[in-house]
Amino acid sequence: MLTEKIKSLDSEISAIAAISTTHEDIEKYRIEFLARKGKIASLYDDLKSVPNDQKPMVGQQINRLKKKAEEVYETLKSKLDSSTAKKELVDLTLPGRMLLHGTRHPITRTIEQMKSIFVSMGFGIAYGPEIEDDYHNFEALNFAPHHPARDMQDTFFIKDDVVLRTHTTPVQIRVMKSQKPPIRVIMPGRVYRNEAVSARSNYFFHQVDGLYVNENVTFAELKGTLITFAKNFYGSNIKYRFRPSYFPFTEPSLEMDITCFLCSGKGCRICKQTGWLEILGAGMVHPNVFRNCSYDPEKVSGFAFGMGVDRISLLRYGVDDIRTFFENDIRFLNQF
Repeated sequence: MLTEKIKSLDSEISAIAAISTTHEDIEKYRIEFLARKGKIASLYDDLKSVPNDQKPMVGQQINRLKKKAEEVYETLKSKLDSSTAKKELVDLTLPGRMLLHGTRHPITRTIEQMKSIFVSMGFGIAYGPEIEDDYHNFEALNFAPHHPARDMQDTFFIKDDVVLRTHTTPVQIRVMKSQKPPIRVIMPGRVYRNEAVSARSNYFFHQVDGLYVNENVTFAELKGTLITFAKNFYGSNIKYRFRPSYFPFTEPSLEMDITCFLCSGKGCRICKQTGWLEILGAGMVHPNVFRNCSYDPEKVSGFAFGMGVDRISLLRYGVDDIRTFFENDIRFLNQF
């Protein structure tokens, strides 16, 4: 009977689907079952001899068989094409490819080395938010209400009293409000200022602030700490100098310079032809800052410092343009 023939062909198709692996096998299958004179086409010819009342049922069985045969053909062909494509991608005669390995960014290297030096000197590490309120970023640090740093020309304002922090110094306030002296901690992080981009400045950069608060902390201890850091970081033979300066949150205040590494003190565009490069600002913590943190300035004293990591990295690696650090040029980054 025709129905038995349909079942037999169905079993044949299933068996072939399980073992066909080459283009020749699949083409042979197509010709045998799906060609115009194939086995399935012959079933439609045999349908003429089926009684009229059985033709609809048998016809549906043939249609289902044909659909299955076509699906099996497409599946086999797709699997073989995919397998062949993968094999063709592998050329065993080609030389091996060198694997490129990532490495730490020079800014990250600098921060980690600075952290290592200060930790060896007894400093802990603290972090704070990059989006700050006006109180922590300005008011608590003794900035006057109309201080120029609050202007739109210097600060990125999110709202009237919310800014992208302009320095990591606000973390000092958060630390002093959360714990009592003695405190010895550094605060690394990214900061933002509305500045023109040039070879020596950018609108975002990195800083490391430091704070030491205890009883009877002296200015001499501040200088000793900074000199120890500089000699550990730049080498024991560096030349350095201190200059008086002004910061709202320290009094007295100073800036520390070292001889420009790029020009060896002769003068270049990075050091503005002076032969010196400023690496940090520092000073004794202002009494008003202590009062804002509920410390008694008659009982405790301390010093604070802050340094720009990006500019230090310029010196460290002999780079003459700060923008190069953030252009993601693989030729530059491969050097590190």
